[in-house]
Amino acid sequence: MSEFPTYDELLARPFFFCGIGGSGMLPLAQILKGQGAEVAGSDRSNDQGRTPEKFAALERQGYALHPQDGSGITSKDQILVASAAVEDTVPEMVRAKELGNLKLTRAELNSILFNTSGAGIAIAGTSGKSTVTAMLGWIMHYAGREPTIMNGAVMKNFVTPERPFASAVVGGRSIYVSEVDESDGSIALYRPSVGVLLNVSLDHKSMEELRQLFGDYLERSRIAAINADDAEALALLPRAKDVVTFGVEQEKAQIGIVPGSIADGPVRQAATVIDRHDGSEHALVLGMPGRHNLSNALAAIAGAACAGVPVALSIEALASFAGLARRFDIIGTSNGGVTVIDDFGHNPEKCAATLKTLKSTPGRVIAFFQPHGYGPLRQMGHELAETFARELDASDITIMCDPVYFGGTVDRSEGTERIIAMIEKAGGTAEHVASREDCGARMVELAQPGDRIVIMGARDDTLTTFAGDVLKKLG
Repeated sequence: MSEFPTYDELLARPFFFCGIGGSGMLPLAQILKGQGAEVAGSDRSNDQGRTPEKFAALERQGYALHPQDGSGITSKDQILVASAAVEDTVPEMVRAKELGNLKLTRAELNSILFNTSGAGIAIAGTSGKSTVTAMLGWIMHYAGREPTIMNGAVMKNFVTPERPFASAVVGGRSIYVSEVDESDGSIALYRPSVGVLLNVSLDHKSMEELRQLFGDYLERSRIAAINADDAEALALLPRAKDVVTFGVEQEKAQIGIVPGSIADGPVRQAATVIDRHDGSEHALVLGMPGRHNLSNALAAIAGAACAGVPVALSIEALASFAGLARRFDIIGTSNGGVTVIDDFGHNPEKCAATLKTLKSTPGRVIAFFQPHGYGPLRQMGHELAETFARELDASDITIMCDPVYFGGTVDRSEGTERIIAMIEKAGGTAEHVASREDCGARMVELAQPGDRIVIMGARDDTLTTFAGDVLKKLG
């Protein structure tokens, strides 16, 4: 890490965020500004008039926003923060190269803040990171530990009228809670005091690469919390120095569930948690449905236990956990009895968890999926198609639009049609409707009383607006 600035050197310099409204960028900008740094930025979405309420909120909070034309880079002192995916031809990148500015990726910056805190608590895994980060952050906050929290999603517990996009919390420097990403390999930058591992499954990398990355991560963690229900995660247990295991199904998990104690509901659930360190039992009430969220709660309880928070206090905190925006987020129910749900599901495991939750209660499902790029669709298209065909019944329907494309040189030769054909071949019912707007009209046309429409996809804040528009059209 010696090539990077120290924490004090960082805060003494002005920052410019390229893509400041992005889910990975915005929380870092919030943390730096909250710790006293000067922060400005640009965003193509702002230039295009997308999600204007987000950028208006940023300007009210004192962020200087510039067009994405390089005009915001005015001094060599500025540190340019840009996603590793941002191309060198973007004007800010060109201007920073001309001036010789220091450039940091999102992950490099986050890892400096994480590694220089008193204790970094990391949440890793292919699915569930944002939810567990929010749960664990809320537990630490409830316990009076004043955590700084870096998340990729808006945490409803921390939303205020002044800060409607609370994907970060600025606390002290002693506890830094953050999700860490394996998709770009940047998980290797972090040195956790507590390392939580949720699951290991196919997403952006091969299983061999993932096993190596997550195994190394456990080895660098002072203490690890590992999901004993996930065979791939459990297989990496020998790589960890010190471990607390958790699991809904695994009877040997140190933080587990008393068999037969789970009570499911359409929007909440309850269960009895057992701490097998001392045999104590605790009543958990969780205001979100789905077995995956019960597992997420155990992960947060186990991670907090690694950081010295008693299990009973964690469970007390989770009773008031309000959830995340775009994670099984119920937008509303129309006069005709059709419920619209907004969800971040974008890889096979996340989509399966959401669809399983929907199918655990009666009613037809109309599943809309917006692929978040041509590359991801090529990487996991077959597994996605299998997921929609397996989890949905013959009466349900999947509707997909074309992948998101915001410019650049990506190969667009393979699109959504291939996935639709695979879903149908696997026995599912699916339609390809090229434009998102036409997908909305089609879903309104298909909807019947008792149906659930779920809007799924990632890396596009306008999906929530789209979900709201579908609900309005339903009446």
